[in-house]
Amino acid sequence: MRLDAEEVRDHELFEGITAKELVEQMKSAWGFTAGKLALGVEILEEMLRDRDCVRLLSFPACIVATGTRGVLRDLLRRRLFDAVITTCGTLDHDIARSWGPYYRGSFDMDDEALYDRGINRLGNVLIPHEGYGALIEKKMRELLEGLWGEGIRSLSTRELCWEIGRRICSRDSLLYWAAENRIPVFVPGITDGAVGHQLWIFSQTHPLAIDLWKDEREISDLIFSKRRAGALIIGGGISKHHAIWWSQFRGGLDYAVYITSAVEWDGSLSGARVREAVSWGKVKKGAKRVTIEGEATVLLPLMIASLLTGLSGPEGKG
Repeated sequence: MRLDAEEVRDHELFEGITAKELVEQMKSAWGFTAGKLALGVEILEEMLRDRDCVRLLSFPACIVATGTRGVLRDLLRRRLFDAVITTCGTLDHDIARSWGPYYRGSFDMDDEALYDRGINRLGNVLIPHEGYGALIEKKMRELLEGLWGEGIRSLSTRELCWEIGRRICSRDSLLYWAAENRIPVFVPGITDGAVGHQLWIFSQTHPLAIDLWKDEREISDLIFSKRRAGALIIGGGISKHHAIWWSQFRGGLDYAVYITSAVEWDGSLSGARVREAVSWGKVKKGAKRVTIEGEATVLLPLMIASLLTGLSGPEGKG
């Protein structure tokens, strides 16, 4: 019996196969997640070629502690997205890694022994305490004192991120390229991290205000600036929700690619599939959308490597 459907075909790997060629094969090889990954790349390519589309990128901080930071940085260096929504920890890791290394570890290490040695563990990534908390405190204090001395008394998180990128991050950081290319980075949960804590401490002796309403005005202006909107959403939490929350006011996202490792059955936002957002009006009915179940440090480099090969032009845009 033949079905009125496309046939599943085997992968045909060969020496020198590119990421683009491998992902193209996934369209017909149709592994359980492979088909979704290939569709995600296809949607992203169409979204990035759409010049009348606002493109949002949201992600949590944890992947910035890994080599996937380089993938995110390259998306900003190539100006492929119009805005970033993320968490305070992204700022923490981007500053820390601008000044010192993180190290490869294991999920199974002795955490009590690590604590005694002054080493923080994030999954299987090791972060020396001296290169994190104390370093961020020092660099942020220098930054804030400099801004205060220049007469700055209020900052939005977008403005703060650009100042961090310009003044205390290296060229291999994502905040550097956000500032260089004037791509706004919004952090709605700014107090939840080392950078946010330093803002609070500084405010005890200097009445520096963080203007979240300015961020919201800028997001509002941005989200309505073009006829369509799309998003690459990695992980959940406040970053995901802020991206889809604002999208509902313009009728929902036209393109939505979501990568998650969370389960759906606990009702969490992180586990909620894109189809659920349709019921809220945060993703349009008929939108080009896909949820890809898996871990972003594996999926994202493969997807973006394939995507960049498929795009043309000096900035990687069609």
